[in-house]
Amino acid sequence: MCGICGVATRAGDAPAGADLLDAMCATMTHRGPDDQGTMIRDGVGLGMRRLSIIDLAGGHQPIANEDGTRWIVFNGELYNYRELRDPLQRAGHRFTTESDTEVVLHAYEEWGDEFLPRLNGMFGLAIWDGAARRLTLARDRVGIKPLHYVQLGGRLLFASELKALLADPLVPRRVDLEAVADYLALEYVPTPGSMLAGVRKLPPGHALTWRQDDGRIAVRRWWDVDLTASERPDGRRLDLDECAAELRAALREAVRRELVADVPLGVFLSGGIDSSAVAAMMAELTPGNVRSFSIGFADRSFDESSHARHVARHLGTEHRELVLEPRMLEELVPRISELLDEPMADASIIPTYLLSRFTREHVKVALGGDGGDELLAGYPTLIAHRLARPYRALLPGFVRGGLVPAAVGRLPVSMDNISLDFKLRRFVGGAGLPVGERHVRWMGSFPSAAVAGLLAPDVAAELRAPAAAEAVAGHLAAQPLREELNQVLYLDMKLYMENDILVKLDRASMMASLEARVPLLNVGFVEHVARLPLDLKLRGLRSKYLLKRALRGVLPDEILNRPKKGFGIPVAKWFRGPLRELLLDTLHRDKIEREGLFQWQAVERLLQEHLAGRADRRKELWTLFIFQRWHDTWVTGATELRRSA
Repeated sequence: MCGICGVATRAGDAPAGADLLDAMCATMTHRGPDDQGTMIRDGVGLGMRRLSIIDLAGGHQPIANEDGTRWIVFNGELYNYRELRDPLQRAGHRFTTESDTEVVLHAYEEWGDEFLPRLNGMFGLAIWDGAARRLTLARDRVGIKPLHYVQLGGRLLFASELKALLADPLVPRRVDLEAVADYLALEYVPTPGSMLAGVRKLPPGHALTWRQDDGRIAVRRWWDVDLTASERPDGRRLDLDECAAELRAALREAVRRELVADVPLGVFLSGGIDSSAVAAMMAELTPGNVRSFSIGFADRSFDESSHARHVARHLGTEHRELVLEPRMLEELVPRISELLDEPMADASIIPTYLLSRFTREHVKVALGGDGGDELLAGYPTLIAHRLARPYRALLPGFVRGGLVPAAVGRLPVSMDNISLDFKLRRFVGGAGLPVGERHVRWMGSFPSAAVAGLLAPDVAAELRAPAAAEAVAGHLAAQPLREELNQVLYLDMKLYMENDILVKLDRASMMASLEARVPLLNVGFVEHVARLPLDLKLRGLRSKYLLKRALRGVLPDEILNRPKKGFGIPVAKWFRGPLRELLLDTLHRDKIEREGLFQWQAVERLLQEHLAGRADRRKELWTLFIFQRWHDTWVTGATELRRSA
């Protein structure tokens, strides 16, 4: 696990310099505190910061092939590297290390562009092929590990984190207006865009090729999750017990694969079904040797620690718990831009970072349950989508358009975690929309009309389409899915999981120099679940139906039967209490008007409604707050620093 970066220049152009590579690596020391390595030849430079997990002594990067014509930097873990190593050795490849990175390089040599589908792991990688004068970048199937790039003429820069690209003063810090609109709607900037104009994210399951002769790039997809099989009945009568046993076996195998390491491992244990399922498989595979970690909250509406303790006792794990006092969380909020070099408005990154930091005191690798909700229909929004059709069919338009919203609008405002009034307002506001727009409305912050009203008129006039519309339409067109709920699952994987959940996990864990693994997103498990009929994921209004059946007798019934609860912090209350002054300073009128992106009157209205308790505007205000903290750090602050220099 590490942070990687590089600079590639065309033949005849000024080559990459060691100073720039060192500066790029320095921005990612947290990703790899154990080692640094760089290589410059043929006008191409590769750099890395290493967190040693496999082959602690011999895995220094960059790594070359036998004759030094091909080089690799690799961020992530390859779980089947031992399986690939033997056939590569029989084919004549000679190894000088025991690392998984060297296996990847020889796999590229042996199988060419077809090496990627053979890899089972999480990764962002770069391979310089000096013989072909070609640089290849690639990213794992679902986007567990990041990879950013920017092209300046024929020159290409790439890095695990956006901030590493900014080590080059030639990379412009100009905000992309389309990305601002998408961020306001979704709470993140969807791949392949970024908040900075010209900077791109390589999409998951894609590879990029840059050729040195002309400096041109080509991007191709090499994998995508396929949900179409779940809509094609195979004609056989399903035996639920057999399906449950197969799912449990697939889960166990995914966890087994991801236990490979030469350092101590642990598990994030929230007490939810997914993390508990991973912990249970670890307990089966390494009995008496599982270390689990969780956090508790002083605010009881956010606290799940008792459930984590219950699972830990049931499984016999060595359990440790950190109780988060409000002061610990509040003190981290002003430093949020240190965690994020691109705005992402998921407040749970704060407890995720604190949990990662706590876990890192004891182990170097932690497994978690991320991905289960997207794969197995665990989010309450899936149930809301199922209810939307009868809601529209049974209630006349004048009732849905007038009476119901009026009644819901009179509900008392609660600042608790996912309160009833919050859920009802969301449902009523989106139930009548088309599926893609509805899903964005329920999962994001600002509806598209509100985005247009928040942006300054000249900014709104430059947008090609309503916020998030192109991202949603592109994904819905990628697979011919008939089932509306399958469309939602696909959107969840390609939007929310890819750009929120996995970004949050990567940035929070890497800031703590902890490797976080997600066995539920191991390719074997993903492809098994993707083929399951939708009815085995969401049966009626029962979410994760087959997974719960598969875990009967493995986990306590109280854990399997309890409703899902999000992993959040009390932002709504803090904005009216300890963070009030920071909120007002961050969204000060002078800043808003000077930058010219938003209309001050719209921002002021949100502030007044929330601070007076007339409405819960936590999502909208947190989205704006995070953007402004990012802008102050990475755009305004950087510009002022350069001027003073």
